[in-house]
Amino acid sequence: MTTLALPATERRPLIPILVALSAAHLLNDLLQSMIPALYPLIKDNFQLDFGQIGLITLAFQVTSSLLQPLLGWLTDKRPWPYAMVAGMGATLLGLLTLAFATSYPLVLLSAALVGLGSAVFHPEATRMARHAAAGRQGLAQGLFQVGGHAGYAIGPLLAAAVVVPRGQASLAWFSIVVLVAMVLMSWTASRYSAFRRSQPKGQGDETAAHGLSRARVLFAMTILILLLVSKNGYNAAFTSYYTFYLMTRFEITVQLSQIILFLYLLVSTFGVIIGGMVGDRIGRDRVIWLSIVGS
Repeated sequence: MTTLALPATERRPLIPILVALSAAHLLNDLLQSMIPALYPLIKDNFQLDFGQIGLITLAFQVTSSLLQPLLGWLTDKRPWPYAMVAGMGATLLGLLTLAFATSYPLVLLSAALVGLGSAVFHPEATRMARHAAAGRQGLAQGLFQVGGHAGYAIGPLLAAAVVVPRGQASLAWFSIVVLVAMVLMSWTASRYSAFRRSQPKGQGDETAAHGLSRARVLFAMTILILLLVSKNGYNAAFTSYYTFYLMTRFEITVQLSQIILFLYLLVSTFGVIIGGMVGDRIGRDRVIWLSIVGS
């Protein structure tokens, strides 16, 4: 993986770039979280059952999750800073398709397009955050991840305030959010590209320095992948169906159920911050296991 190597006089975290990446992550995940938040509205508009709702989640997850390793592998070989902007273009197309969808297949297509935008965004944005950290990976990933979790929490709140009372077509208003994100990502990508051009050719090439065998690394990665599958599977099921459970069990309105979903996601944002601080004290592996077993 090609890494940005900063001059010795600049071995400090590049805070403006980290803040910009965190803000872009917020806007990207905000748009993602609006899809499950709108499931009650979509279910009524298209007379769907819960199996069809699950297929919308599947369409989103297939493109947003399964494509990320492939895209990350490709950009490892040839970094493409402006990939984030291209990915957000897919998100814009998906958002507009969902806003004016007249059939269930179009809803599935829109979810897949928004997921594609997420798949393109995350590998390259994570790389930039890591390079801008100048060795302080905890700070960089903390800022980057908090932005994403905050955006994912805000999405249901905006859905309750804007889309539910005004209808599905009002989702198109959030294309303004996409355009703002594209401008922010363009600025970040240009800064990153300028830093890369300023480095001597070949400087910053990174090799593994952990001293572990290939078998040991593969074993550790397998465990992490299984843990992430369990975490993301649980979270996807929860966010997809929690609003329906609340509406049925407690007979509350769609908007109130989305506010409660927002509170659930907001707590997870604080969990990122607390988990990072606790992990520095007791070890990241312990925090990972506690978070999975605790859930």
